[in-house]
Amino acid sequence: MKSARDFRSVGPAYVCGLTLLLSMAGWTGHVFALDDPPPTPPEVSESDPIEVHEEIEVRGRGTDLVGLVGSANEGATSWAQLEKRPISRPGELVETAPGVVATQHSGGGKANQFFLRGFNLDHGTDFSVQIAGVPINFPSHGHGQGYIDLNFMIPELTSTVEYRKGPYFAEVGDFSLAGSLEMTLRDRMSESLVKVAGGSDDYGRLLWADGGGAGDRTGDPAEGRWLTAVELFQENGPWTRGEDYDGFKALARYGKGTGAHGFDLTFMAYDADWLSTDQIPRRAVESGEIGRFDLIDPGPRGSTGRYSLSAELRRSTAESLTRWRGYLLSYDFELISNFTYLLEDPERGDQFQQLDDRWVAGGELRHHWHAHWGSRELENVAGLQLRHDRIENGLFRTRALRRFDTVRRDDVEQTRAGVFIQSQVRWNDVLRTRLGARVDYLTAEVDSDLPINSGSDDDVLASPKLSIILGPWSKTELYINLGRGYHSNDARGATLRRDPVSGDPAEAVDLLVPGWGADIGFRYLPREGSQMTLTVFQLELDSELVFVGDGGATEAGRPSRRRGVEWTQFWQLSDRWTFDLDITLTDSEFTDEDPAGHEIPGAIHETVASGVAYDGPHWFGSLRWRYFGDVPLIEDGSTTWDSSSVVNGRIGYRFDNGLDLTLEIFNLLDSEDSDIEYYYASRLPGEPLEGVEDVHFHPLPERSARLVATWRY
Repeated sequence: MKSARDFRSVGPAYVCGLTLLLSMAGWTGHVFALDDPPPTPPEVSESDPIEVHEEIEVRGRGTDLVGLVGSANEGATSWAQLEKRPISRPGELVETAPGVVATQHSGGGKANQFFLRGFNLDHGTDFSVQIAGVPINFPSHGHGQGYIDLNFMIPELTSTVEYRKGPYFAEVGDFSLAGSLEMTLRDRMSESLVKVAGGSDDYGRLLWADGGGAGDRTGDPAEGRWLTAVELFQENGPWTRGEDYDGFKALARYGKGTGAHGFDLTFMAYDADWLSTDQIPRRAVESGEIGRFDLIDPGPRGSTGRYSLSAELRRSTAESLTRWRGYLLSYDFELISNFTYLLEDPERGDQFQQLDDRWVAGGELRHHWHAHWGSRELENVAGLQLRHDRIENGLFRTRALRRFDTVRRDDVEQTRAGVFIQSQVRWNDVLRTRLGARVDYLTAEVDSDLPINSGSDDDVLASPKLSIILGPWSKTELYINLGRGYHSNDARGATLRRDPVSGDPAEAVDLLVPGWGADIGFRYLPREGSQMTLTVFQLELDSELVFVGDGGATEAGRPSRRRGVEWTQFWQLSDRWTFDLDITLTDSEFTDEDPAGHEIPGAIHETVASGVAYDGPHWFGSLRWRYFGDVPLIEDGSTTWDSSSVVNGRIGYRFDNGLDLTLEIFNLLDSEDSDIEYYYASRLPGEPLEGVEDVHFHPLPERSARLVATWRY
């Protein structure tokens, strides 16, 4: 599937990126020799040692965070909790962050669509994700800005999922206005495993994972540790024409040392093909023309290849920790879609193809240190982040999968640099402040097949952050947070002068779009292993102008505001039972005057997620429920997406010989709700040339079951 390209064509930036990775892997000298065992930490006072968060044990949902974080919106979920969840696909890992909803409007290997805090995030516009230090969002992507595809993940190798919501964190930059999430990978396995799964809709999965170094077995940081895994998978889904989603994943990870002093090298690979199952018009189902799991156009399909190499190096003293990260990534993507059928071209149809082929190189240098200001303790962090994307993308009209017209084709060079600093001061036993700032610079150059849309642009943005933390007292902390964040726009939108479809003059978008946020929250620990948080928040954007990959041009946006409240509850009911409940209520609206109305289409107002899990010596199981309320589909709120509710469950038995048998059931109650809905015009054969405005939906997959056998040895 991948095109053969001479490595020399990637240019000096990527040679520098690879050099950075290799130098990190083999760096020796007076500062740190990788072949040496980690030094014994010197004796330090209890008030001085640097906190190495990589070594903090996360139990449950990060319940012991009082005194460690600066917001009620920060948290972490460990693998001990992740493995209790029935997960139908890797993108659902993000739902461990309270209030995040991951849906799907195409099935197969296409990225999920995300919702958070009243944002319809599409595939990731205002939601930043990192995995093992590598940013996952793709700027100026062929399908959508900030595109997040998590299908390459092997969920069993996830160690923790750390989440932050709101623009209050200096170390997080682009795409993080609504929230951010960082997944860490396991660095050792005490046991190897083979997992075989099969079930409804021709689902099949084979996973092998193994640790190959002495450190994997002994936990001795002086010993090197290997982690390798290979996964093969296939699935057809409930669709009349199966989605034929199949491919492979692989991971190889080597590490040595500890979270304070050591290094890791990680290679990840993913390759998949699928047949898309796009949303369908409601009128065609209600008339009996097609069924809920049928298609209008059977042509849409896609493929993705992703290969990455990353490295992390850590060095610490009694009062400091320095971390270097670097990564090099190759990615290609192809997608054929048809959402409007015969509206734009009644004779040949509206099928189109999107391409994205890129190399990415980047890295980060981050330094944590303790200091004193008189009798006051300071915890500081400063860092530099660099990233360069070399992108080839295109948008083409197709008929029966064959191109007959080029809408636009572009080569994009995009470089970003961000610097940040943050300092937390402990004024007394019950008052801390955290003051931070970051400055981001983005420059982009576009070489378009339509010369008038070629050009370059750059932008710079400063983002201040402030947190005030009161407590702890009576197992409670109160947080006040203010901050500025941003998301970048597609580089093609920043140089756009003429609409490539209509030929009309077009308005370019700003490269960096700022937004402001504020919240007040508190965290309460009623008992060991349990916690409750409550947050009231507000987010404001001056404009939501975006570049739309499906049309190759700019879509107008309006200033907006989101206000809401979030409540989370996690209970360790006993050694065996856990319970969690997350509720988010959001009021989202455009803030300018417009007769069209003030509702933001696709903004979810209410979300509820809850689960109960049991983990006994032999029997184990869990139930999870996800609900979200009615969603406006147009600005006046007259057309809505009805509420959606789904229950998933799992039950299993653990044998003494290392074998587990698990039955997973998805959509347990066989709900016929929608996974996603939109409202727009499309045209079916025989309909008026102007088309018909209608709801287009992607149904929740019907009830399905999987039987999973896991052998640990």
